[in-house]
Amino acid sequence: MRCLWSLILLSLLSFAHAQTQTPRPNKQLTIEAIFSPGGITGRAPEAIRWSPDQTRFSYILRDDSGEHGELWSVDATIGEKKLLVTADRLALLAPSVEKLKDDREKDRITRYHVAPYQWARDSKHLLFAPHGQLWLYDLATGTAVQISAAPEPSRDPKFSPDGKTLAYVREHNLYVQSVAGNSLKQLTKDKDLNLLNGEVDWVYAEELSVRSNYFWSPDGRKIAFLQMDETHVPTYPITDWMPVHPKVDEEKYPKAGDSNPVVRLGIVDSSGGKLKWLSLRAKSEDEKDIYIPRFGWLDPNTLWAEILNRTQDQMDLYFVDAGSGKSRKVLTESIPDGWVNVNDDFTVLASKGQFLWTSWRDGHNHIYLYSYDRQSPLSSEAKLERQVTSGDFETLGVQAVNQASDIVYFNCNKDDPRQQQIYSVKLDGTGLQRVSREDGFHDPTFDDNGKHYVDNYSSQLLPPRFSACDPHGTCRSFFESRSVDEFGLFPIKQMEFKAEDGTILYGYLLRSSSAPAETKVPLIVYIYGGPAGQTVTDKWADDERLFHQLLAQHGFAIFSVDNHGTPGRDRKFQTAIRHQYGAIELRDQLSALDQLLAANPQLDPQRVAIWGWSNGGSMTLYSLTHSDRFRAGVSVAPVTDWHNYDSIYTERYLGLPAQNPKVYSDSSMTKVANKLHGALLLAHGTEDDNVHFQNSIQMTDALIRAGKQFRFMPYPNKTHGIEGPEYRTHLFHMIEDHFEHELK
Repeated sequence: MRCLWSLILLSLLSFAHAQTQTPRPNKQLTIEAIFSPGGITGRAPEAIRWSPDQTRFSYILRDDSGEHGELWSVDATIGEKKLLVTADRLALLAPSVEKLKDDREKDRITRYHVAPYQWARDSKHLLFAPHGQLWLYDLATGTAVQISAAPEPSRDPKFSPDGKTLAYVREHNLYVQSVAGNSLKQLTKDKDLNLLNGEVDWVYAEELSVRSNYFWSPDGRKIAFLQMDETHVPTYPITDWMPVHPKVDEEKYPKAGDSNPVVRLGIVDSSGGKLKWLSLRAKSEDEKDIYIPRFGWLDPNTLWAEILNRTQDQMDLYFVDAGSGKSRKVLTESIPDGWVNVNDDFTVLASKGQFLWTSWRDGHNHIYLYSYDRQSPLSSEAKLERQVTSGDFETLGVQAVNQASDIVYFNCNKDDPRQQQIYSVKLDGTGLQRVSREDGFHDPTFDDNGKHYVDNYSSQLLPPRFSACDPHGTCRSFFESRSVDEFGLFPIKQMEFKAEDGTILYGYLLRSSSAPAETKVPLIVYIYGGPAGQTVTDKWADDERLFHQLLAQHGFAIFSVDNHGTPGRDRKFQTAIRHQYGAIELRDQLSALDQLLAANPQLDPQRVAIWGWSNGGSMTLYSLTHSDRFRAGVSVAPVTDWHNYDSIYTERYLGLPAQNPKVYSDSSMTKVANKLHGALLLAHGTEDDNVHFQNSIQMTDALIRAGKQFRFMPYPNKTHGIEGPEYRTHLFHMIEDHFEHELK
């Protein structure tokens, strides 16, 4: 015990010394500066794309306003930069989303990374889609030609493998036309607005990260697509309150237990003709209540498709003969005590008759190599050749495969669960080595051959830096954010705590060292606490973390810890929250808080607040209604009753409402409104199409009925992120004022 307290004292002295080394700020950190267009670091490169010939990559770089930008390319070998499209032309071909008045459309483009351009197959042209109109830009002449004439927007355009034909989705149907513009065919002809052909609905995009639902065959002769039937999916009314006569948009949104879109796979010749519908499961199995989160082409004659059951604890991989429609289940992934994670790691190595698959099966997420019969893919089940990666860490995404050298490149957190590094390993499982060099967070964009990549690197106090790299570790920076040194940011102390079961919990503490030793410092707990994200990462977190720096400069301490259920840890850690909400997470939070206060006597246990957004907003309400440890709280865009949230996310963790009614009842914050402790500030955007405004309305009603006083701030026509400089400035001033009033 004496040794433990010696280590704690040494840690505190080291932290205090580090803080005294923080340079005095030359610039004042303000809420207005943080949330101004471009922020204090400037806008980072957008829409990074590799040319099909893999010799260069391109990106858009905009000014702080976001309204003026240029399209650049960088030679992958020598790092030479070249201007491809000037600002004047780009303003017409790829207008800034900042000019959009519809926040939901702006949110769709930014949240789902909708590409404003793409390369043509010849690497000599670019395709732009301003307002859904298609323009082909000639890099040699600098001229653009419009190749779509319909007034309705054409979405998700894709070139055929030979580059001569273009496919796209228009008014829920698939079309193909020649790039020359002399032919146009409508492949699907449904007039029912509930049928989406090749188009992605809201819940698949949000919760399964689906970005496209149709794909060309490798020989360009066929297109496989997913049809989504939303006939029985309930709607939610999203209201625009600003006109004299409010407008209502009925959003298709399946809530927990509701009917999901009915999905089926189809194949159509790219020249047109009769549709062929594929039946993947046996006649005795239910095909209506399934998800098809991923599919594609194994070869010109064979499709692959992933089938996920409604409870999301089993995923089946099917191979399908495109000619006969016959299918075979070749692999099953089952996690009865958890859920199967949907990702983009399935990687076909067609020339070898192999594919990569990731799985939690040994307790950690790792890469596995399977083989199949190239000549007859449906003749047998896939054969497990070997586990490619192993160890006490999580693989976080397969990035590329260099098939010439049999090397896989992937992200993982082998060195630290708070970091993301780039690693490589040979297909035979040998030669595991780290590719990225700096500690922190590396987010790469590889070329198709695994020979070069763009590295988006940052750390806690270092904003993004972009470099052109090769897997041997040679990098050339082509963009660096503006320095934050003049703002005198405080160092962030990384900490470790122990949960009640002995599991390590990672946290951080941010505070100033300028307060006199005898002064008690108020503490603000920042929480997310859910399976969709970590707060404790060695990564530049921009807005929220800069806001926390401002709070620290104003005399607050900020603390955050990742509880059981948050990502980046092993299967046992993440699935601990299955079929419950709040109790385990809050227990971890309070246990870590007790350990923090014991080791930092200057922190005032009587002046502790908590705040969070989305799941963090829900956890804030749960904490204020299930403990009396917090004097104040701020909840932004919370789910207040899990019956209100979407089917895929909610059922993955809580199960089906009909099978687990007590889980849903116990997790409802509206039912325990009478137990609210502390001063609450609640905020929500009225057009939030993710966590509906309904949640805060229901909570407001419950609190009023319980006789509880609180503050509520609705943001008109704002979505889940409450974006826009004026709105964010207003919101974060309210949050700061709330903490100043309640804790000081």
